[in-house]
Amino acid sequence: MSATRRQFLSTSMGAAAAAALPPGKDDISLANWSIVQSFRAGKWKLLDMPRILRDVLKINGLEYVNTFFENPTIEYLRKLKRNCEDYGMTSVLVMVDDEGNTASLDKAERMQAAVAHRKWIDVAHYLGCHAIRCNLRGGPKEWQQDKDVAKRGAEVFRDILEYAKGSGLNVLIENHGGASSDPDVLLELMRLVNHPKFGMLVDTGNWNPGVDRYEATRKLIRYGKGMSVKGTWGPNKRADFDMEKLLQVCIDGGYHGWWGIEVGWRRPEGVQATPDEIWENEIKSVLAAKTVVERVVLKKA
Repeated sequence: MSATRRQFLSTSMGAAAAAALPPGKDDISLANWSIVQSFRAGKWKLLDMPRILRDVLKINGLEYVNTFFENPTIEYLRKLKRNCEDYGMTSVLVMVDDEGNTASLDKAERMQAAVAHRKWIDVAHYLGCHAIRCNLRGGPKEWQQDKDVAKRGAEVFRDILEYAKGSGLNVLIENHGGASSDPDVLLELMRLVNHPKFGMLVDTGNWNPGVDRYEATRKLIRYGKGMSVKGTWGPNKRADFDMEKLLQVCIDGGYHGWWGIEVGWRRPEGVQATPDEIWENEIKSVLAAKTVVERVVLKKA
């Protein structure tokens, strides 16, 4: 980065609050991962997203993925922020991947992961996001026998929260596979961190096999400061859960805020597709999901 965190905070103080919806209000955002295939096919760049969300998808909020930032220098971020302003787009959060194992058995490794997340605190704050999303990764493969995974993760997330102090940003953990998709581990992590700016990005699809996803969502939604909505509709239809029922669980649990669509397009095995065909199918999937969230959450006919 070409500016220090202190410079970021002094030049954009209060920006993080911009992504927070008024209490009791709901709106729809797009998790950029929904259209990862067209990104990899070269169909768009991150600087294009504010225009695409406004003109193509009619969605008001953008959830970034850190690996989609081509070159997050201050000048690049200024352009991205200006594009969001020009198209009336709210920057919601940054999903942080590939920045180390936050629950590593090796303390030096996991604390290095904490340091690696700091630049994304700076970026998220500058863009006006309300949060970064982190992962709980590391430790033995047999995570079911790992009694200290939540304890190690709590050490790292407290360090990240300390760095974020004064920015207004939330630090969120997503149920994102392995130990992090075990509701008991997550409940213990919430208890150990015990910080008003720490919470969950509740992903309705990412629960371990055998977990009752409705009950797990019900238990964790009280910590929800973000939401990833997976789909059971259209060509991506999954028979193993009822998305509308899960949305209602979240509503009944008192969740309000951004409902981030993260649906993607499942390309049939062996089927080749051009970048334009990939893009067309991803857009169809996002719009189908948007229709469901509008009906169930926003109560639009």
